[in-house]
Amino acid sequence: MTNFSRIFLVGSCVAAAFFLAAQVPAQNPPASSPEPKQGAPRPDPQSRITIEVTGGEKETPVENASVYFKYIEEHKIKKNKTMELNVKTNRDGVAHVPDAPLGRVLIQVLAEGWKSYGRWFDITDPKQTIKIRLERPPKWY
Repeated sequence: MTNFSRIFLVGSCVAAAFFLAAQVPAQNPPASSPEPKQGAPRPDPQSRITIEVTGGEKETPVENASVYFKYIEEHKIKKNKTMELNVKTNRDGVAHVPDAPLGRVLIQVLAEGWKSYGRWFDITDPKQTIKIRLERPPKWY
């Protein structure tokens, strides 16, 4: 009797698996009308954000300023992740952020002898240029 019940159990499990497998494709929408996927746009391999940092009334380029580029990398299943890039400006006061994502980003600039700067920007173009003007800190007497 034990052998018969084992065969009956295995047979009913196989029949249930075939039945469920036949029902799954019927729930999917027809292949003729694919829906566009909504999600975070992938960065273009050629995308590069340019950040120009100047300071003072004469708008002189600020050399060797630290530019922090922060954004949130969104995930559907696991927790969202905050990403941060740190780049420095060259002699012309220009910093390049390679493979920058589109969307909302926080740009913070720190330079010696200048007030710190931070602001949220919406990146819409993969080759966007952002101009930042720093100010001198107030004098302490």
